[in-house]
Amino acid sequence: QVQLVESGGGLVQAGGSLRLSCAASGTIFSITTMGWYRQAPGKKREFVAFINSGGSTNYADSVKGRFTISRDNAKNTVYLQMNSLKPEDTGIFYCYVIESGRHYWGQGTQVTVSS
Repeated sequence: QVQLVESGGGLVQAGGSLRLSCAASGTIFSITTMGWYRQAPGKKREFVAFINSGGSTNYADSVKGRFTISRDNAKNTVYLQMNSLKPEDTGIFYCYVIESGRHYWGQGTQVTVSS
């Protein structure tokens, strides 16, 4: 089993920045993909970004140029640097990892962007 703990969410004004972190612990053999989804109020969970073990990244069009995903393999941690935040970025951000072929999810961290 793998446990994920997210941190870094909060309230920020439009145009501001936040950095989310997600640390994985437990029985870890090989984490391949690490990433983030988000869920806005009343909407479905949507993809934000991922990074694979080789460092390749992919982003949702809505966050390209504003968000940067990175990872520290020694710490089994994934980060999401969010700049130029907009009110529409408000939601619960969930991290996930794929470890030995299984998906694991964090509990979510709230991000609120005020206008």
